[in-house]
Amino acid sequence: MKVTYYGHACFLAEIQRKKILFDPFIANNPLASQIDVNSIKTDYILISHGHNDHISDALTICSNNNSEIISNFEIINWFNNQGIKKVYPLNIGGKIVLDFATFMMVNAVHSSGLPDNIYGGAAAGYVISSNDGNFYFAGDTALTYDMKIIPQFTSLDFAILPIGDNFTMGIEEAIIASDYLKCNKIVGMHYDTFQSIKIDKNNAVNKFRKHGKELILLKIGETINIQKK
Repeated sequence: MKVTYYGHACFLAEIQRKKILFDPFIANNPLASQIDVNSIKTDYILISHGHNDHISDALTICSNNNSEIISNFEIINWFNNQGIKKVYPLNIGGKIVLDFATFMMVNAVHSSGLPDNIYGGAAAGYVISSNDGNFYFAGDTALTYDMKIIPQFTSLDFAILPIGDNFTMGIEEAIIASDYLKCNKIVGMHYDTFQSIKIDKNNAVNKFRKHGKELILLKIGETINIQKK
C-alpha cells in the first residue's frame, strides 16, 4: 500500500487504485509550502474532526476532484451548507463497506469545533480494512482503552498515531497505544507543525526501538510502500 505524507495529520493512502486522503491541512501549513494543493488527486476525503488544521483544504480538494467526503454527521452537515453534496455521514462504531475497502469510524478523545465556531461533533479515528492491508488512522486523540478493541476485529499492518503531545498523546503514550493495538509499525503524525508540538525525532525513534517497535517519520511529500503482513 502506498502512503504519502503531506504534513501535520494529512496522508494519502492508495488502495487498489483508489486514493483516500485524510485531514487535509496543507496551504496554511508553512512546513508544507512545497506541496501544490491543486495537484492532489483523491477519490475520498476522510475527516477526523472539525479543527481548521484538519479540514482547511477539504473544500478545494473536493471541488478539484469531485471526491466524496466522509466524516461525522455534524461535519457532513457543515460541508452540505458549503455546497458539497457528495458526502457520506458516519458515527462512532459505524462503517461504510465499499468494493475495495471498509472504512470504520472509531472513538477518539479530543475536542472538535468547526472554523465558524459551530460544534463539530465527536472526534474520531478510522480503521481501514482491505486486501492490500489494514491500518488505523487515529486522528487527534489521547491514549484510550478503546484502542484495545481494534485488534479484536482487525489485524493491523500499521497505525498512524499522533506523537506531538500537548494537544494529543505524546511519544510515551503512543508506545503504549501500539501495545494496545498489537501493532509494532507506527507512522507518526501531528508533530513539529507548531512550536508546542515540536519533538526530538531521533529520541522518538530510539524510544520506539527500545520497545521493539518501528516509528516511521516521513518527510513532507514523501511516499512509501508498506507491505501487508
